[in-house]
Amino acid sequence: MTQLTSKGSLIASALAAIGASVCCVGPLVLLALGISGTWIGSLTAMEPYRPYFIGLTLLFLGLAFRKLYLMPQVCAADTACADPRTTTRQRLVFWIVTGLLLGLLVVPWIAPLFY
Repeated sequence: MTQLTSKGSLIASALAAIGASVCCVGPLVLLALGISGTWIGSLTAMEPYRPYFIGLTLLFLGLAFRKLYLMPQVCAADTACADPRTTTRQRLVFWIVTGLLLGLLVVPWIAPLFY
């Protein structure tokens, strides 16, 4: 159950970060792919909801951190979570996902430097 909950928190935080950055990353990706037009300017409709998505991202990342580092894991001897390599991999994935998500969250502040 602990593994499922921490995976759920990581997935939820990834979706929230994508929602928070869709207003700024979407047009940038389309321009990088060579797709342009005046309609790209209207993709900022999600901008007012960005602070809520940022809050959700940080909340879910915090929940995943709590599950991985602060709560003791209770495992049966023959389950996957009893193996210390599983915990190490989960923590590694957590930090990789956290780095990627924080990168997505700062895109609106650094995107003007590229265009």
